[in-house]
Amino acid sequence: MPQVPASSDPVHDAPNDGEGRGGFWHFRSPVTFALTVAGFFLATFNMRFWQETAAVFWQGRLADLLFLVLLLLVLLFGYAAALLLVPGRRLLKGVVVFLFPVCSMASFCADSFGLAIDQEMIRSLMETDRREAVGLFSPRLLFYAIGFGVLPLFLVGRASIAPMSPGRHLRHRAAFFGGGLALAALAWQAFPSHFETLQRSAHLRYLSVPGAAIDGTARFAAETIAGRPAEDIAEPGGQPYRLTQAGPAAGGKPLLMFLVVGETARHANFQLGGYARPTNPRLSRIASLHYFSHVVSCGTTTAISLPCMFSHLGREEFSLAQARRQANVLDTLAKAGIRVEWRDNNAGSKGVSARIKTIEFRQRDSAALCDAESCLDEILLHGLERELRQSAGDMLLAFHQMGSHGPAYYKRYPRTMETFTPTCRTNELPRCSLEEVRNAYDNTIVYTDWLLAEKIALLERLSDRFDTLLLYVSDHGESLGENGIHLHGATYALAPEEQKRIPFILWMSDGYRERFGMDVACLRRQSPNRYSHDNLYHTLQGAMATRNRLYRPELDMLAACRRDGGQAPSEPMASMTTPQLRPDHLSVAPDAGGKD
Repeated sequence: MPQVPASSDPVHDAPNDGEGRGGFWHFRSPVTFALTVAGFFLATFNMRFWQETAAVFWQGRLADLLFLVLLLLVLLFGYAAALLLVPGRRLLKGVVVFLFPVCSMASFCADSFGLAIDQEMIRSLMETDRREAVGLFSPRLLFYAIGFGVLPLFLVGRASIAPMSPGRHLRHRAAFFGGGLALAALAWQAFPSHFETLQRSAHLRYLSVPGAAIDGTARFAAETIAGRPAEDIAEPGGQPYRLTQAGPAAGGKPLLMFLVVGETARHANFQLGGYARPTNPRLSRIASLHYFSHVVSCGTTTAISLPCMFSHLGREEFSLAQARRQANVLDTLAKAGIRVEWRDNNAGSKGVSARIKTIEFRQRDSAALCDAESCLDEILLHGLERELRQSAGDMLLAFHQMGSHGPAYYKRYPRTMETFTPTCRTNELPRCSLEEVRNAYDNTIVYTDWLLAEKIALLERLSDRFDTLLLYVSDHGESLGENGIHLHGATYALAPEEQKRIPFILWMSDGYRERFGMDVACLRRQSPNRYSHDNLYHTLQGAMATRNRLYRPELDMLAACRRDGGQAPSEPMASMTTPQLRPDHLSVAPDAGGKD
């Protein structure tokens, strides 16, 4: 009797490994298995990719149809070929089991919000906490997760791939790769301009599943491994120091800054920036307020923007791995003797507050302002005035707001502040009209306006004890359905302006303005200038009268309008050696969930 052909992989492909003909779904070779899986990916996970690709290339001609068919075949070959690079039948099936859940989430983001998948989108998905996950949950998400991410795994688990001899393995793969490469060459020869256009379109490439999801996951994993925090945190700017304006002796009062970090607030919907709707009814009546109208973010996700905006690196040089090993501007201010606190009503500081006192507000802090998912930002004000009246010394309090976090915009403000109606009252944004989505989002800006006005009023009441100022800046913007795109997280180079252009607000008390010789007319002239998150590191140092050797007055948004003009570090200061700042040198909250 003929013998069963020897396996090409004695470890993975032994005849008794359960991969014989007993499976529910039998494949005669790994090639047919890979082609079937690749075909399923292209038919199931790429709806948005095919829609947008057809919009670019389809003009109703037979040649356009032929190109799309050839593109389908080329992608089928490419994805199947990638799977066939995995050795062994069991490992091949294991890789496919991993890909289905990842691809189902990539497809959900693309089909529901028009979001292409890249490394930062994978990071956002991986770093989503329970509150954010609850906010994203919907029947549509459940359908994608179970229907496309879980159920196919049962078919993969019941599939069997026949063992093959080394010779047959070689012949099958040679025939497949040879035919596939010939097809790809023929398609390129027939439609060179089409494929060049596709190659240049990063947006379409990032919509392709599973290619973009695999690439993004691999890049995220590599950066995560390389970017583990070091034991010692470098202070690249050297020992920070205070200027003569700093400290109670300079003006009889300590300094107090409220730094408010907004979430997902975009410039386009701020009345202060020229928006036609009255989304800033209270702030627009404050004469001493300054709105900087051309500010762009460092990223389109919180996971990137937050560490980047507090780093000295700037967007062009920024990497998470490097930022995690260096002190940020909040560390620098704390080391200079300023009391710095991070008060969080969002999903954490992404490492920014790792070495300073951190207070996280959770549902247990106020039943009236919280539900099972999140708390309204008003919770950040509770008990604050009483605490500050019992405090002394220079302080910077950073407030990380929930702000306009989507997709459930209607949950980010109390019903009493629902100014614009009708509103989208679901997190499935494609089910709502663009008007309903915009109304709900604009109501979040009205609520932010009220909160900022309340913080300013509090600072005014404290002017007998402190010289005060408030800075408000958002982490990134948001898409509200323009061009079929919702939310944020687009690849930065391709992201629309709505996801990158953000509001920046400044308010100063009379005491602060007089103490630092701030020229109000100069600030008004400066406010239309172009700035970015890159300016924040230097602006915070300048505003709190602190310097280190990294401080650059030309990047300080307020320096040109301040009496000292920026006061760059002196030559002896610039020659100092760089000390190391260990995490335990700064105050860390013993209970991150404690109340204020």
